[in-house]
Amino acid sequence: MSAKGLRYVVRRLALAVPTILTIVVLNFALVHLAPGDAADVLAGEAGSATPEYMAQLRQKFGLDQPLHVQLAVYLERVLAFDLGYSFRHSMSVSALIATRLGPTLLLMLTVLLLSVGLGVLLGAIAARNLNRWRDNVISVLAVLAYATPVFWAGLMLIVVFSVKLGWFPVSGMEEVAAFKEGWPRVADIARHLVLPAITLTLFYLALYARLMRASVLDQFAMDYVITARAKGLTERQIARRHVLRNAVLPVLTMAGVQVGALLGGSVVVETVFAWPGLGFLAYESLFARDINLLLGIFFISGCLVVAVNVAVDLLYSLLDPRIELR
Repeated sequence: MSAKGLRYVVRRLALAVPTILTIVVLNFALVHLAPGDAADVLAGEAGSATPEYMAQLRQKFGLDQPLHVQLAVYLERVLAFDLGYSFRHSMSVSALIATRLGPTLLLMLTVLLLSVGLGVLLGAIAARNLNRWRDNVISVLAVLAYATPVFWAGLMLIVVFSVKLGWFPVSGMEEVAAFKEGWPRVADIARHLVLPAITLTLFYLALYARLMRASVLDQFAMDYVITARAKGLTERQIARRHVLRNAVLPVLTMAGVQVGALLGGSVVVETVFAWPGLGFLAYESLFARDINLLLGIFFISGCLVVAVNVAVDLLYSLLDPRIELR
């Protein structure tokens, strides 16, 4: 990375600090708007509890303080990179998230690579075969995939490929009792990853394919394409050297923006497939009212979104030399 690129990254990260703090405050306020707290959950699991015991629980978790005091304490901990303690799992939130972050990143990176890569390819094919059978087939399949609910697609894939055909496992990330190591373990994880990745990829693949198709058609109507044709370049050369590099920029923009939605979609997919990632952990912590854990997951998710958007801006400068990092 050049010195200019490094300065740009440092400046963007510095600007990201107030953004993340704003996200932290908003998440804290939204979570505390929901009724109930950790003491209510523990009392409900115990069957009953005296008012004195409930007061002790709230004092233990710091829930007896006014909301603005709780927010100040939480912000102080976040600035010290301390995400608190999970009462449900009896361990620190940071350690718990660290154990679940890897599976979520694996799922997200797989989905991003498949959806963006295949979406760009299919969108370009559809645009170059405008109003022909390839364009019609890709467009119809894209609309169907986009309109299909993610949870329903996951359940149908389980029924067909796991229950009926037995090709892939129903849930989990690996066979725990198998104690596999090395490449056999990698193959086992990849086999468990297939259905969750396909389920989440279908939705975003349809979105990127439609966007790429429109972008390619728009680029072929530009003046520089007419100039390239006048110079004697073939349509294939124009597409490869000029059009595709410019047409892919809106897709990258959408991919960066959709990272937050991708994290939200992973909650559904990880719950359906019992994938041990942050999404499944957020689902469990929500019902357990484990506020520290839930806020910690939101905080890490916000940091991931900011990091991905910085990476997308860097890709802009590589794909289009006219875009300068300042």
